[in-house]
Amino acid sequence: MDELWAWLQAHSPIGGDQGLLLRMLKLSEEVGEVAQAVIGATGQNPRKGVTHTWDDVQGELCDVVITALVALRTLTPDTRDVFTRHLAKVTERSLGTARPSS
Repeated sequence: MDELWAWLQAHSPIGGDQGLLLRMLKLSEEVGEVAQAVIGATGQNPRKGVTHTWDDVQGELCDVVITALVALRTLTPDTRDVFTRHLAKVTERSLGTARPSS
């Protein structure tokens, strides 16, 4: 993630607070691409028909995750720790301390 973030920092035409905000807004663009791929995979636009596959949807979801992690890295160099702590909180909130046995 650090390498992707560093590359993006070096090649971004807009920096500072505006660049930070634009990086956060990039998430909305990527989520929109997920929606477009789902609509295309299900053929919900009768004018266009089926234009995407579920593999396309998977790829777009991966782009959302990558974009979110790069945005998080933009806010903190401790991306892994912040994410791990938050994931633990969400897991605890959702699953509780007692996990079902397999």
